[in-house]
Formats: sequence, C-alpha cells, structure tokens
Amino acid sequence: MTAGHVHAAGQDHGAGWVADALREHDALVAQAEALPNPRDGRTKGSPQPPAGTVREEQVLERIDRARRSRPRVKEQRINMSHGAGGKATRTLVEAIFLDAFRNPLLEPLEDAAQLHFNGSRLALSTDSYVVSPLFFPGGNIGDLAVNGTVNDLSVAGAVPLYLSAGFILEEGLPVDDLRRIVTAMHDAAAAAGVQVVTGDTKVVERGKADGCYINTAGVGVIEHHAALGVARARPGDVVIVSGPIGEHGITIMLARGELDIEADVTSDTAPLNGLVADLLAAAPGVRAMRDATRGGVATILNEVATDAGVCVVVSEDDIPVRPEVRGASELLGIDPMYVACEGRLVAVVDGAEAGRALAAMHAHPLGARAAIIGHIADDPAGIVLLKTSFGGTRIVDLLVGDPLPRIC
Repeated sequence: MTAGHVHAAGQDHGAGWVADALREHDALVAQAEALPNPRDGRTKGSPQPPAGTVREEQVLERIDRARRSRPRVKEQRINMSHGAGGKATRTLVEAIFLDAFRNPLLEPLEDAAQLHFNGSRLALSTDSYVVSPLFFPGGNIGDLAVNGTVNDLSVAGAVPLYLSAGFILEEGLPVDDLRRIVTAMHDAAAAAGVQVVTGDTKVVERGKADGCYINTAGVGVIEHHAALGVARARPGDVVIVSGPIGEHGITIMLARGELDIEADVTSDTAPLNGLVADLLAAAPGVRAMRDATRGGVATILNEVATDAGVCVVVSEDDIPVRPEVRGASELLGIDPMYVACEGRLVAVVDGAEAGRALAAMHAHPLGARAAIIGHIADDPAGIVLLKTSFGGTRIVDLLVGDPLPRIC
C-alpha cells in the first residue's frame, strides 16, 4: 500500500529562500481567501497582488498584524474545526475561554497549569476523550484517557501522581465494552505509576452520545527547578521529536473502516513520564516540551514560534515518519506533520545540550528513534519554515479545518 516518496538533496540557496517561501505562502493565502463561499455565495477577501510582487517585509508585517489582533470567533455556531487543534481552536480558546477566565495561571496556555502550594510546585491538567472508534489497533479510549493526561503533566515537568475519571455513557453501551475500557485504564495507570482516586458517571439516552466519553484530570508534583514553557525558546536551541510521528491519527482514520486502505499501523499511545524524567536529568537546558496530539508537530512548532517570537526552521528529511504512515498520508492527501500522536513529544533544548538530550532519549524505549528535526533562529519571527526534501522551502502554518476529527 505504501506510496513511494522521492527524496532529493536539498541545497540552501541563501537568504533568498526565505523571501521565496513567504511569497509562495502569501499567494496561496490570497487564492484561498478569494474562493467563493458556498454558504453565502460571496467572495472572501479583496483582490491580492500576484505572487512575486509582494515584498518580504510587507508579508511579515501582515502576518504579525493578524496575530496581534484581538481574537474573535466569527462563526455563529460551533463546528468541527473548533476542536481540531489549529487556528479555529486557538481562536475559540482565546476569544471565549481565556477572555472569560483570564488569570496569570491560565494565560500561558500550557498543557498543565503550574501551581504553588505550601512551598511545593504542582501541575494540574484536564482533558476529555471522544475518540471514534472506542477500540483501535494499539489501544482504546481507556488507556488513551490515562496516557493523555499523564503526558500533559509530564511535559510540564511534573511527576504525575493522581487522576480523576469522569464517564459519560450512552444507553445501550455493552457492559463488556465498558469493562474492557476500565481494565485498559487500570493497566495504563499501573504502567505510569499513577492512581485513579475519584470519578463520576453519567448516562444519557440512546443516540445522545457515541458509546462512551471520558474526562480525566491529573495532579503531579514538579520536583526540578527549571521553568518550562514554549515562550522560553531562543535562537540556537534545537528541536527534538521523540519518535516517528502521525501513527495515532492514521490508525484512527483507518480503524473507522470508511476508507479502502490497509496498512500495518498501530496507535503510539503510551505514558511519557519515564522518558521525560530521563531527559530532564540528562539535559537541564530543556526549555519546553509538548506532546504532539491534536494538530500534530506542526501546531506545536507554530506555538513555539508565536509565543517565543522566534523562527523555527525544520528539515523534512530529518522528521521521522514510518513508511506505512507516510504512504497512508499521501493517499489521504494529509501532511504527517499535522497528524496527531499520543506517545510522542516535541522538546526545545539548549543547543549546547543537544547531544546529551538525544542520547538520553535514545536510551529509553519510547525515544529510540528520537531525532533533531530543526533549530530556533531569529528571523522571520513567528514563522515556521520547512526545508523540503526537494530542496525548496515553505511556510508551515496552523491549519484552520479538521482533516482528522475525533482522534482523541
């Protein structure tokens, strides 16, 4: 099934490749904005100049102005893109939730809030799981719910300790299915060294849910002294991914049985707390970590670029992707960089400690195929640039739509 992928040696053509990439991106955005809107028959956007006539400084200024503008939800009703982890999700979170609940603990919008209590530092995180189907190669919604919250705590630098579990069950769910889900949660919690200590159960009428939804919240203790966050990235840092990307999202898409594609792919769902502990012990210069769930690695890189005000430069040839995942992605027309993982993290590390960080990850089973995929540069700030396998360069932007809905 695997589609072929041709690699060509990339060449750096000097500073001009940045301008070329920006011009190409601006032309694509202009074309998209000019497309007719099928909902109202109108044409979005004003006429744009053709590619190659817009100067690099103008493009950067427009991108920066758009990002500094106050977020506003333009839609009148929630749609699936608001849960995709891309631009629509970020706008929804900032315009509705952050605007209502704004406080210093929430504002960083990290995977877990960092709390100070009686001289201790704690991390608190919560997540909800609506994956469809409930059971898939490599796991089910139960272990996914445990691992996801364990990982959110771990990448905040915490040692996960306790979880809550809330269940929304649909009338008609087979009890044996619920037992399988709960057993998987028990096994995943044991593997991660955490306990489920409180919970809640609700049942809704048949047809009002999709079998089972789960919410987990988690608490952990932060024992190291380093402050972590994507805003701490600085030029000279390296970007490391802990292993091959895109496996979970592709697994879910194929498990739905809606596509006539077969591939030997399983979810990468796993607890990352052991890997994170080894990484922090070996490399105190870790600046930030994120687990690459909704929106994939591309979304994390954009968050780094935007929040730190830096440029993230990555090489397509250095990003680990299994042939089965790459082939399925090409057949589906999806870029693996946007496909969710559930057992992979992205770390930004001081460049002087890159070797130690990579060695520590390689020594752990979940980091055996970790790779340095890029570095942090000064300019153009707020942009992610990808050097392609064919020697070109393109901007990696946040997605607006949702190519893989309900993958977690």
